Formats: sequence, structure tokens, C-alpha cells
Amino acid sequence: MNGKEKATKIVDQMYNNDAFSQWLGIERIEEDEGKSILRMTIRPEMLNGFGIAHGGITFSFADSAFAFASNSHGRKSVSIETSISHTAPLRAGDVITAITSEESLSNKIGIYYIKIIKQDGQQVALFKGTVYRTTKEW
Repeated sequence: MNGKEKATKIVDQMYNNDAFSQWLGIERIEEDEGKSILRMTIRPEMLNGFGIAHGGITFSFADSAFAFASNSHGRKSVSIETSISHTAPLRAGDVITAITSEESLSNKIGIYYIKIIKQDGQQVALFKGTVYRTTKEW
């Protein structure tokens, strides 16, 4: 099994047991070792009192991409630090894509950036996450 096949098998297992990512309506576009690209649509029930997407929606979306990418190497990895900057509002009907880049990977630590863009290519959020890589295999 090559790296991409292994990554897909791991992400299948994670996604199939992740009711929240499923509720978000996440569509998996691409996965590979250290990589995850996801897409989803903002729904009316995801809006806050300002009529824009609640910040927790984009955070959760990015967090799913982060989890999938960081676990795709085959070692169970858990989040130890995350942050997000929201750079533009989202409204119902907007289609967003999370693009993950693996910035650093060592035996124990992985650092990832997730850029979230909407359908017109505008960046709407930037997420940074750090994981601890356990010795447990998927």
C-alpha cells in the first residue's frame, strides 16, 4: 500500500466515526500523507446573530482538515495547540475549501497551516495547528 492509499484508509476510518465533521457536510476532495483538502457549504443554521458564519464553524472545518492531515502518516496524532485568524465573513450559501500544508514534521511534533478560501478564491481564514505524534499506529 502506497502513502496515498494508506492516508485514504486512515481518513476513511476517522471520518466514518466523526459525526461532527459529517454534520458540517464536509466533502473530502484530496488526501495524502500530510495533506488534506476539504470542501463544505455554509448553511443558515451555521450563522450567528450578525448573519455571518459563526467563527466556530470555520475553526471546526479547519480542525478537521488538520486532524486528517496530521494522522495521515499512520501515527495517531493529537492537537496540542491551535489558533485561527478570520479575515473575511462568510454567509449562507458560501462554499469554502480548506487547504492544508504540512510545515514541519519531526518524530514527536507536526506543524500545519490550513488556508480557508471561499468560492471566489478569497481567503477567509488562516489556521495554525501543532500536534503531538504518539507512538500508536493506526
